[in-house]
Amino acid sequence: MRLYPINAGNFKLDGGAMFGVVPKSIWQKTNPADANNMIDIASRCLLIEDGNRLILIDTGMGNKQSDKFFGYYHLWGHDTLEKSLKNYGFHCDDITDVFLTHLHFDHCGGCVNWNAGKTGYETAFKNAHFWSNENHWEWATKPNRREKASFLEENILPIEANGQLKFTSLPEHQILKNSELGFDIFFADGHTEKQMIPLITYQDKTIAFMADLLPTVGHLPLPFVMGYDTRPLLTLDEKENFLNLAVKNNFYLFLEHDAHNEIITVQETEKGVRLKNSYSTQDIFN
Repeated sequence: MRLYPINAGNFKLDGGAMFGVVPKSIWQKTNPADANNMIDIASRCLLIEDGNRLILIDTGMGNKQSDKFFGYYHLWGHDTLEKSLKNYGFHCDDITDVFLTHLHFDHCGGCVNWNAGKTGYETAFKNAHFWSNENHWEWATKPNRREKASFLEENILPIEANGQLKFTSLPEHQILKNSELGFDIFFADGHTEKQMIPLITYQDKTIAFMADLLPTVGHLPLPFVMGYDTRPLLTLDEKENFLNLAVKNNFYLFLEHDAHNEIITVQETEKGVRLKNSYSTQDIFN
């Protein structure tokens, strides 16, 4: 098995929205804001090369939305999904599976592109299965009013229409062991219904792709929950359960949205679970 970090493009989000009820005077110590209160956010995806499978976890925002849409998110840097794949010698057509932690636009927008004439949409990975789960798919395609702006039909429906949609099994408890993708999955319902956190065995390590359960290092304290979460009290419990597992089993936490910390480990302290070490992906994926 080989692992590759795939940088799908950086953007900015409102710091207050990213930290919910936590005051700016506290969260800006770890996530400094610009003059418009915006903080740096990454779209750091993960590519797994395992035998004849090439599995991409999440796809970033993509590039098909309007200039007005992207104007809200202050894109920065020069990374794109396609460029990052090319850097490792891969093409979108090589991908066999796209695993989607959830279907908010910044995690799945890169799944679907405009067609050549901009008259309709086509999937970006024509040879891949796209993996969600039945509960989350139902949640995303019939969205509640709070999340509707995050579930964009053009990012989601073409996957099913093209016959490329697959569902993982659902767990009896919180962790699905040995999923259809070959890794375990921790399911979390606080951010959105049935978000999936992959737990990948790599060499002698467990790499946890944290998605929106732990967006940045600054979100390690339990009450530091995003304003975007639909069930924040549940997130608090789920994060506590997961971080305790991470300490006990020395998980390496792959941070999708932290623009400045790629992979971390955590430890128990008198203040709760906190940062132990921060690593570059190059340190771990050697």
